[in-house]
Amino acid sequence: MPAAAPAPPPSPSGARPLSPARKALIKLGLVRDIDLALHLPLRYEDETRIRPIAGLRDGETAQVEGTVVHSGVQQGARRQLKVLLDDGSDTLELRFFTFFPSHLKTLAEGAQIRARGEVRGGFVGRQMLHPAFQPAGGPLPEALTPVYPTVAQLPQAYLRRAVDSGLARADLSETLPPDAPPAPGARPLWPLRDALHFLHHPRPDVALATLEDKSHPAWQRLKAEELLAQQISQLESKRERDRLRAPTLAAARPAGGGLSLHEQLLAALPFQLTAAQRRVGAEIAQDLARSVPMHRLLQGDVGSGKTVVAALAAAICIDAGWQCALMAPTEILAEQHFGKLVGWLEPLLAPRGQRVAWLVGGQKKKERAAMLALVESGKAALVVGTHAVIQEQVKFQRLALALIDEQHRFGVAQRLALRGKGPGGLEPHLLMMTATPIPRTLAMSYYADLDVSTIDELPPGRTPIVTKTVVDSRRDEVVARIAAQVAQGRQVYWVCPLIEESEALDLSNATATHAALSEALPGVLVGLLHSRMPAAEKKAVMALFSEGVMGVLVSTTVIEVGVDVPNASLMVIEHAERFGLSQLHQLRGRVGRGAAASACVLLYSTGDSGRLGETARDRLRAMAETTDGFEIARRDLEIRGPGEFLGARQSGAPLLRFADLETDAALLAWARELAPAMLDRHPALARRHVERWLGSKSEYLKA
Repeated sequence: MPAAAPAPPPSPSGARPLSPARKALIKLGLVRDIDLALHLPLRYEDETRIRPIAGLRDGETAQVEGTVVHSGVQQGARRQLKVLLDDGSDTLELRFFTFFPSHLKTLAEGAQIRARGEVRGGFVGRQMLHPAFQPAGGPLPEALTPVYPTVAQLPQAYLRRAVDSGLARADLSETLPPDAPPAPGARPLWPLRDALHFLHHPRPDVALATLEDKSHPAWQRLKAEELLAQQISQLESKRERDRLRAPTLAAARPAGGGLSLHEQLLAALPFQLTAAQRRVGAEIAQDLARSVPMHRLLQGDVGSGKTVVAALAAAICIDAGWQCALMAPTEILAEQHFGKLVGWLEPLLAPRGQRVAWLVGGQKKKERAAMLALVESGKAALVVGTHAVIQEQVKFQRLALALIDEQHRFGVAQRLALRGKGPGGLEPHLLMMTATPIPRTLAMSYYADLDVSTIDELPPGRTPIVTKTVVDSRRDEVVARIAAQVAQGRQVYWVCPLIEESEALDLSNATATHAALSEALPGVLVGLLHSRMPAAEKKAVMALFSEGVMGVLVSTTVIEVGVDVPNASLMVIEHAERFGLSQLHQLRGRVGRGAAASACVLLYSTGDSGRLGETARDRLRAMAETTDGFEIARRDLEIRGPGEFLGARQSGAPLLRFADLETDAALLAWARELAPAMLDRHPALARRHVERWLGSKSEYLKA
């Protein structure tokens, strides 16, 4: 992948400023020769042969050559230039709605012309609208003509010359070592130089389908190279982190005997841990006991019990005499964690003179000052909060464990800031949590620098959730279902979509829905929750819903994660077609937390077209067919690619340009096998390989 393009340097006095085309190249990240060589075509045009007009078929793109037998401007509702071309086999009309005086001269009667475009049937015979054209004669290309991804101010002709020039100058020497394992498949990998030259200028007899689906051997080499660069850089960053030192945290037994804090917490929990919770808890405890910083991702489906695993890890840390911090992306989610952790840990910490501290942005000055003092003194054994936890004025005495929930919502800089709160010379252990299960291929690639623990079973007592898709025109039936649920003493969520282009529109949508439901459900307290409400008001609304006083909660996606109300048994998601698959799954996980049968209604609108788009239809079908978070994640990866799972991690892990994690799993496995061998036995080749593909972007992976 090309290195991030630097901004053009200021021109020294008298120096010629950069042309628009050069600026456009920099904008595309095409700075080095190798960047240009790796800028591969989107598609190809076949300009290698001339077709007889008589043999052309409607809808195909073709190149013809002939004599202009008529040329003239037709006036009317829309002025146009009409040119009739004859090649001896038949005639073809060329039509131009935009043209210049030079066109009239080049396309004058008697001129010999070569034209290329899409063939259409017309009243007067075959036509081409706005074809590319040039004087006839001259040699035909011997290879297909590449069409490259580009931006404004960068014409294809200029870009083709720049790419050819970069391809000629770039160092394309081999970086794969001679002892590399054979690539998957029957054939060996093409040399890089041959693969690149072929992909920029493929022979006309190549099967175009193999170029389009990237199954051609030349594409296989490029994809193998890209995956290998990613694996080497991820493994290198992991090894660099492993050279850092962290506090060794082992659950300490009190001097006078008795139970450790970890054992006390286990005994005090009002439920038994699942086998999966015990397994991942042991993996984390093993990491904490080492002097190498833990860098672990804890993944588990909605409701699988990640918070209690985090609490047990915190207990080990506190037992060893250190502090722990938990950071969540929203105040609602942070407050949910805080409520649980205070309930579990505060009774056990109080006899030791310790507290659980609370840090969020909207705190009153006096409360915040008191919390900061507790953190700095070390009396706050555990600190829970939002981004406020990483602000400069927060001084930990002995931070040894950082817990980050919904880690994909935090960027590299934020994670680094929390890690930077550790004591001098020591790196805190880092446990990141996500309720969006990571598909296996994604864990093997973008998360290859992390150790991954998976909670793959739900606690007993969770009821299955029935999911139904309902068209918006049946909204009245859904409201009747809500009335029936509330009459039985149940509670209901109604989620409105976030319209990112207009926060005001988002708010009016939720407000209008709240008003409509309030009118349709007399005697039922209907609440409203959205991101622009003051924190105190949000807290009051959530308290009424949590306590069962409020029957229906109309909300934007602020309730996506962390809200735990066992009595809520129905989730209605309005305009479900606008949501991502993993987000729909997260929202659905807000119900089914108690003993009552629960349901999720995906209320969709077909809009003016009267039909759903293909992607929206695939999402809704997946939701109706399965409640398995890992299957949902697999389908989401299939539908949308890796970006959705990575979130803010995109700034820390370059997205693949050529390889596809689903179709190229065998190449990914090959790259995973070769990467450690290259770092161990061929470090110079490994460095050259990463520099070629990632340039400066490999630095981000160290976060």
